[in-house]
Amino acid sequence: MPRNIEWEIPAEIQPKPEDCAFDLDRALGAVLGLHATVPEDAFTAGTLGTERAGSGVLIRKDGLVLTIGYLITEAESLWLTSSVGGAVPGHVLGYDQETGFGLVQALGRLSVSPIELGSELRVGAGDRAIIAAEGGRRHAIAATVVARQEFAGHWEYLLDRAIFTAPAHPFWGGAALIAGDGSLIGIGSLHVQHSNGRELRRDVNMIVPIDLLPPILDDLLTYGRPNRPPRPWLGLYATEVDDSIVVAGLSERGPAGKTGLRPGDRILAVRDEPVSSLASFWRRVWASGPAGSEVVLQVSRDNDTMRVRIPSTDRTRMLKAPRLH
Repeated sequence: MPRNIEWEIPAEIQPKPEDCAFDLDRALGAVLGLHATVPEDAFTAGTLGTERAGSGVLIRKDGLVLTIGYLITEAESLWLTSSVGGAVPGHVLGYDQETGFGLVQALGRLSVSPIELGSELRVGAGDRAIIAAEGGRRHAIAATVVARQEFAGHWEYLLDRAIFTAPAHPFWGGAALIAGDGSLIGIGSLHVQHSNGRELRRDVNMIVPIDLLPPILDDLLTYGRPNRPPRPWLGLYATEVDDSIVVAGLSERGPAGKTGLRPGDRILAVRDEPVSSLASFWRRVWASGPAGSEVVLQVSRDNDTMRVRIPSTDRTRMLKAPRLH
């Protein structure tokens, strides 16, 4: 999301050096500004825009930067900025549709230190942390982990144990979640509302946990994506309504949009397996086989039930590949 350089987190919720057992400013210095430009004819231009701004986190001395993948998907140009000044171009190395992580290589020298990954650190509700966008303390929040739980997204996305933090950061995309020991424990993905069932819904950030990175890091660096069969992609946006799964929308270029499905259709089952939650729906879609497999849905429309057969595809085939620099 675009940002105004004059914005500032209220002082009372900014992190304070005296409350940290690590060098706060050094850790925050690893958080970089990221600006990506995407062609107008890109597959994701209509949903994510052609100008994308957020943050990335320097995780290696050689200029390797971790961010959230939607910021850099199909980017044709990319710049990284530092709180100590200066800007360098970047090159997209890859992204993972399953976790949401994206990797960028800085193509110039960054005068900041990388942050250590806290992939072995156990993170749970009640833990204190810092969520930070580029810009040091003024752009950081002393936050609390409010939950570790499943998160299902309407765009064919699922995390088993996402991290949720509050207060919510206004510039969450690619922001760093920093643990009490100064290590990186997650990358900001979304602004959502959360309820634990006993209180009113509250604004929180959904964070992709860093422990999902080590198993795929080498593949991302080598191939630009995890070296495993891609999941079947339908191009279907779904939502939960009264314990039912409802088609909320269809991608114009996705396979589901060519089958006669319509927004408002209620999905009863995948093949003969009933679904009542978004998470169970996506899991059963993905259990149909790798990308290219046929996904069979039982659908209800106007009190009639029908079977819809969708020839799935690999979503990455719809995307523009990163440009070489």
